[in-house]
Amino acid sequence: MDMNQGTESHNPTTPHAETSPESDAVSNQSLHSDPIANERETASETTARTTEMALHTPHGVVTHHEFKPVAQDNVFDNAADFATLGLRSSVLKGLAEMGFSKPTMIQAKMIPIALTGRDVLGQAKTGTGKTAAFGLPLIHMCGKDTQFQALILAPTRELAIQITDEINELAKHTPIRAVTLYGGQSIQAQTRQLETGSHIIVGTPGRILDMLQRGYLHLKNIRFAVLDEVDRMFDIGFRDDIKRILSMCPKPGTPPEGRQTIFVSATLSEEVERLARQHMHNPEKIVTSAGSLTASLVKQFHIPVAQWDKKRMLLHVLTHEEPALTLVFCRLKRTVDELAKGLTTRGIEAHAMHGDMSQGKRNTTMKQLKDGKLAVVICSDLASRGIDVEGVSHVINFDLPDDPELYIHRIGRTARAGKGGLAYSLVTPQQGDLLTSIEMLINAEIPKLEYPDFVGNEPPTGWREEGPSGRPQGGLQLERPEGSPEPAPPPPPRVSRTEQASKLELPASGPGQVDATKFPGGIVPTKLPPKRLFGKMPGRGR
Repeated sequence: MDMNQGTESHNPTTPHAETSPESDAVSNQSLHSDPIANERETASETTARTTEMALHTPHGVVTHHEFKPVAQDNVFDNAADFATLGLRSSVLKGLAEMGFSKPTMIQAKMIPIALTGRDVLGQAKTGTGKTAAFGLPLIHMCGKDTQFQALILAPTRELAIQITDEINELAKHTPIRAVTLYGGQSIQAQTRQLETGSHIIVGTPGRILDMLQRGYLHLKNIRFAVLDEVDRMFDIGFRDDIKRILSMCPKPGTPPEGRQTIFVSATLSEEVERLARQHMHNPEKIVTSAGSLTASLVKQFHIPVAQWDKKRMLLHVLTHEEPALTLVFCRLKRTVDELAKGLTTRGIEAHAMHGDMSQGKRNTTMKQLKDGKLAVVICSDLASRGIDVEGVSHVINFDLPDDPELYIHRIGRTARAGKGGLAYSLVTPQQGDLLTSIEMLINAEIPKLEYPDFVGNEPPTGWREEGPSGRPQGGLQLERPEGSPEPAPPPPPRVSRTEQASKLELPASGPGQVDATKFPGGIVPTKLPPKRLFGKMPGRGR
């Protein structure tokens, strides 16, 4: 399946050139040798199939020509300022140097409560400054003479590194320092960082447990424990590790006698809240994400497209928009690599980012991303949580996530700190229910976006329809050429000796068929014994 077939070249600054589908097909055949893949629909067929692909009736259909972002500002609390929140002057100095003058809604509500020592369970939209909301109280309350006073756990290495960098930037005029512990980096290098003195430990659960088992780290001085992206941290994969780590810390309570606990996330289900409260002491719940869970500055659209046309549609969107920085999210790591390679060969510089890459390459990609040196990044859900990169103008869901909550975290990479952004989702006809579940979760409708100049193709020969999850059911089938011999039948399944012994055929028990004198007492067995050992006979020397 080719990205280029049927896609018109277009300069975003010039009007559309009127091109007939027939002339498009001729031009594409000069680039592609597969005549089946280059077949085009007529205009009437395209209109009919587009109508069939309507997943539900939207309130309005928008074309990319008509859309203009509308600026809104509901992120900051304009009635408050950091000086009135109770932070010391050295912390305020760091905030001023970073250009922060007004707190966001979650910061204005969480910081004063956290400074009292009370446990906090916070929920706020993505991009609203949750890291500073828990980081500033830690910097304010940590003492300069005690190591390992605060522990912050994050689900990904990239998020852990980002939290550390932000805390150290905020604490530059204080003696408080944070250090990151994560897998993929030398343990010796991280051990040396611990020895130089660190008040706040930021890390991933696996590496934290590793350092504890090796004796390089202890948690007896922990006064503050923070879980960022707490809904992910209490997933099945992390849950046992989190429980082990928190059990090694002092019991929940008000410092210095107990441990203050702060859990934050953009999404917080009832089950996660129930699990979180088991590790907290009388927490105060703060919610600043009333109404829609997604930031209002993110303009969201879904683009109906056939599964086999998704790659061409992605190329079409990237060449017909004017993005500053685009993140494209895929479900599979293999798809990430395929798209990055395909876009690069077509003149769009794209970089891949997923968990199978080496840590050094992941760090390099993240640094280039934050330095503004990349234009398109194709990524897995590794980059969907907490990554704060300035200038992300577009987020494209090439694959809808299986978990609707991941959609919130994905599109939260744009429209951060009060800036606007766009989020597009490529949706196939079979994913209507999944799109509806996302809309129900975010409490908002995602309108349909159309590209009138995009013409879909017929399905490739042998194409199998995808399932509800968006994965093709078996992919492509190879056709057998005419005149070729029939394929050999599959070999019979192998049967173990134990299975053969369990399916013995009993001798016929009819009169005259069995010599009764060969059986003790003349009794011929009619069924197998109830218990058999199937064991091996011991050999010599055993």
